[in-house]
Amino acid sequence: MYRERPSAVRHTVVWSARTAAREEAHRVLPDGCMDILWHDGRLLIAGPDTSGHVAYWTYDADYVGLRFGAGVGPRAVGVPAHAVRDQQVPLDHVWEPADVRRLEERLAAASRPGAELEAAVVGRLRRTDPPDPLVAALMHRLARDAAVGTLADDVGLSTRQLHRRCLDAVGYGPKTYARILRLGRALELCRSGSAAADTAITAGYADQAHFAREVRTLTGVTLTTLLT
Repeated sequence: MYRERPSAVRHTVVWSARTAAREEAHRVLPDGCMDILWHDGRLLIAGPDTSGHVAYWTYDADYVGLRFGAGVGPRAVGVPAHAVRDQQVPLDHVWEPADVRRLEERLAAASRPGAELEAAVVGRLRRTDPPDPLVAALMHRLARDAAVGTLADDVGLSTRQLHRRCLDAVGYGPKTYARILRLGRALELCRSGSAAADTAITAGYADQAHFAREVRTLTGVTLTTLLT
């Protein structure tokens, strides 16, 4: 069973999952987020994915994590998003190993490990700079399908500077991130009952075939497979 709730950290959710009877498969889609997750007594960083893949919840196991959006992850974790893209990295490779061990021990003893992990991250964020405000604004504009070149001009950046700052914040260049956000919007429409042809137009694709190609490119499967 998977559950999530809003975190005290902006643009972040606290999530948990547990398998009760058998190993469970779930499909992970690219979303521009980073996670800190706790499983089997260890803390890991899960970087932003560039394509979809199938992951598995281990039989009779608990998972807890924080999922960071809108560029919060690099501040919470301490590395640029692109440095851990498509990877799972032990947290003690980035944080002080002794600090990570103590946190793992607290999580193992806690009745609410999600809240314990959240508190640790809140404390860490108090000692770091906030997420890049420019990138946060740009990401909001990209979510509304604004053109990348226009965005760079609006904020006085070159397209190369914009690309670098987006890589640091979300792990992708702005064009790739815009595609991922558009796909997310389209899938929400489909899951709410919108027909694929109508969704394609509403979400800003050229046509239904363009939508279908983007689904397969970014997730590795067809739209039908995603929705079943």
